Amino acid sequence: MLYRLEQLTLSPAGHLSWGGCDAVELAAAFGTPLYVVDEEQVRERCRQYRSAADRYLGDAEVHYAGKAFLNIAMCQLVEEEELGLDVVSGGELYTALKAGFPADRIILHGSNKSQQELEMALEAGVRIVVDSLSELELLEELVSQGRRARVLLRYTPGVRAGTHRFIETGVADSKFGLPSLDACLEAVGRCLDNPAVSLDGLHCHIGSQIVNVAPFAEATEILTGLLGEVKRRFGAELPLLNLGGGLGVRYRPGDRVPSVDEYLAGLGAVIRASLDREGLKPPRVIIEPGRSIVAEAGITLYRAGVAKEIPGVRRYVSVDGGLPDNPRPALYGAEYHAILANRPRERAELTYTVAGKTCESGDIIIREVNLPEVHRGDLVAVFATGAYNYSMASNYNRLPRPGVVFVRNGHARWVVARETYDDLVARDLPL
Repeated sequence: MLYRLEQLTLSPAGHLSWGGCDAVELAAAFGTPLYVVDEEQVRERCRQYRSAADRYLGDAEVHYAGKAFLNIAMCQLVEEEELGLDVVSGGELYTALKAGFPADRIILHGSNKSQQELEMALEAGVRIVVDSLSELELLEELVSQGRRARVLLRYTPGVRAGTHRFIETGVADSKFGLPSLDACLEAVGRCLDNPAVSLDGLHCHIGSQIVNVAPFAEATEILTGLLGEVKRRFGAELPLLNLGGGLGVRYRPGDRVPSVDEYLAGLGAVIRASLDREGLKPPRVIIEPGRSIVAEAGITLYRAGVAKEIPGVRRYVSVDGGLPDNPRPALYGAEYHAILANRPRERAELTYTVAGKTCESGDIIIREVNLPEVHRGDLVAVFATGAYNYSMASNYNRLPRPGVVFVRNGHARWVVARETYDDLVARDLPL
């Protein structure tokens, strides 16, 4: 990701350039707020994962975690780059199928899948990650009606990922996964005893925005040990080991995160050692990166409005978006970096708080960032907003959600149209 002036790509006019497009021209053509995603960056990241998986994991599948950012165009991009797809709801599954994504490369996750979602998955023939014994009971009822299910079992390994508690999913006290060895082995036995259920393997996911390889290695060792326990108890060697995703990204200058190679080399070393110890044949490994594929490829463009200084306290600039298009600072205390896209060469000598426009005191996009003196109409570019911004956006304060533009080699096109006021009331019904 590019933050320092000497690393930024500038247009001939001296403005920020993203995907070969002048940011000022993008804002003029498509309006603001605007999500802008560099399609080539996303594709290159997909290829990095595939290449590294081949080198370090051997027989492996890379599945994009759609919850980070998903629409029809993104599904098509992922398919073209020969990745699989991880979906977590009926809506995400419907989007993937609507895009023509191959069902045999889709995995359905989720901690409380409805009967309708499970039936949709069974009908389509996608793999299902079973999250609990209760869900397994429901699935057993559905396959008793003449259908077959391909499943993985999600185990909670009790690993602390060192990330925000709201996105730490592998600890013992988690709503996700089978919470104990006994529960997991019970589920294994039930699946193996049911001819309508094909138990393909085990799954875990320990959290998101993880910036240390050690928790991944710990979880991997636990899961491979569990594969060994399954072999000892049931005489079965499961063909798949799904280790989830969660690799962090750089949100601010100076952030240090493992590279894809560091991450997967670490996993590969632990897998090989653990399999040797357990006396197991290598399973096919699945990884599910999401944020680390799309986050840094995205920026959000805002138009500056009110700027004010409270002497001795704080200097604010308010923009034309905020909490509805980026709830992460309010949810997780997420931190971002920004520049003035129309004046990137000017010295950033003043410290601003970038505030959103909703009627919430907590609607703060960036608590402190150095910028040149900001005037009404300046264009603020916030970096690393490709993941969990569009996908978590809302209509709070009845604000239309921004659209999404893909840019590539100087060309820009809508992939999600901007909402209008008519869209806001389209489903409202009168008294």
